[in-house]
Amino acid sequence: MSKPSINWHERAALLKIDGRPFIGGRRVECLSGEQFDCISPINGKSLGAVARGQGADIDAAVAAARAAFDDGRWSRRPPAARKRVLLKFADLILAAKEELALLETLDMGKPIQYSLSVDVPAAARCIAWYAEAVDKIYDEIAPTGPTALALIQREPMGVIGAIVPWNYPMIMSAWKLGPALAAGNSVVLKPSEKSPLTALRLAELAMEAGLPPGVFNVVPGFGHEAGEALALHMDVDAIGFTGSTRVGRKMLEYAGRSNLKRVYNELGGKSAFLVFPDFDDLQRAAQTVAGSMFFNQGESCNAPSRVLVHEDIADEFAALVAAQVPQYQAGDPLDAGTVMGALVDEGQLRTVLGYIESGLQEGARVLAGAKQSREASGGYFVEPTVFEAQPQMKIAREEIFGPVMSLLRFKDEAQAVAMANDSPYGLQASVWSSHIDRAHRVARALRAGTVHVNQYDEDDMTVPFGGYKQSGNGRDKSLHAFDKYTELKTTWLRIN
Repeated sequence: MSKPSINWHERAALLKIDGRPFIGGRRVECLSGEQFDCISPINGKSLGAVARGQGADIDAAVAAARAAFDDGRWSRRPPAARKRVLLKFADLILAAKEELALLETLDMGKPIQYSLSVDVPAAARCIAWYAEAVDKIYDEIAPTGPTALALIQREPMGVIGAIVPWNYPMIMSAWKLGPALAAGNSVVLKPSEKSPLTALRLAELAMEAGLPPGVFNVVPGFGHEAGEALALHMDVDAIGFTGSTRVGRKMLEYAGRSNLKRVYNELGGKSAFLVFPDFDDLQRAAQTVAGSMFFNQGESCNAPSRVLVHEDIADEFAALVAAQVPQYQAGDPLDAGTVMGALVDEGQLRTVLGYIESGLQEGARVLAGAKQSREASGGYFVEPTVFEAQPQMKIAREEIFGPVMSLLRFKDEAQAVAMANDSPYGLQASVWSSHIDRAHRVARALRAGTVHVNQYDEDDMTVPFGGYKQSGNGRDKSLHAFDKYTELKTTWLRIN
């Protein structure tokens, strides 16, 4: 017997929002008493009040995290014991999947089907993966010779400040929490003011799973207040930040102004999608680039927004991509059939519309979209948009963070590589060719953290995520993420 479909609008009407910070194992009042409205991008209406955390709240959260770290209630537990708690945490995330998915969709506008099938399972899988990994990592003995014994050990770093963006609130939080908590650190998480709700609920679930008080704290608030205070804090040992390159620069500045804390930035992208004339299935390439570009309303740092196509197939490929657009028209995010939802807020809507206007003014040719949609809903929706552009145009160079794709023509392989690398970013790329030597050659030449070949966005927790150049430093996911949240200690013993 099939499960009856869920009326998500009814669920939303019954939802009660608790926007208070989570510090020291419990919900507490914001010390200033200030709040802000959490606005849903679906209809422009308030979901409820959220605490406007500021420096004093960050001080309290860091103090709780430091006390928890120093007394060893988590940091000195055996890895297998931490593993058990984190596995239960992952199970509780899955058990609360409908509640978490609804919060995510209401808060940032993504379709409910993807919040359910992608975001919640991915967050749980990440926590579980690091839980399973932590008791399988061995320390080292250096080959120093017979008169000495040099032990090289990983130790938890201390208090980690995690600052995450609004586009994948749960997944980005899990990418920080998984390795940081598994390694034995304490964490203070500052979610985006645009999508703070699931982070606060995750903290409650972590406590329910058995995480000791003070180990995981969440302070909602604005970036220039709570985020800046966390990044400047003298008792925070490292910052894991995901967001814009502009704010990533500030994170490095804040580290220099404070205690030289380590800063790991995962920043923007303008990923290139290269299609060569020898590829034998242009329809699949067109379906892939449209699906990847318009997923999450284009609000993805790795969205393939620069599509570089050989001039011999450019007209055919442009027509194939434009033919994909009707199936990605924005719809009600609480409708289970919707595949593209709302932009996160009015500011982002204005930003995306501004880029579209820039493309029109610079002479880019509209192949599809280029307009606001669903205006009567009160929400923030834009049509999936495809331009044929020139490399120097603003829409082809800057990260838009919306459903706007630029198609660019190239003459040969050398020009394609040069165009792809002519960007301050280097997060991801994709090469489409039926010649294995070309695929390898071009993949090696591209300056990007991940290069996909004849596909896009296939992924796994076992591989690192991050980029070259102004796309950031360090890596999320995989065992390499432990490098960000642990110290290497050498203990040297002389053997007489």
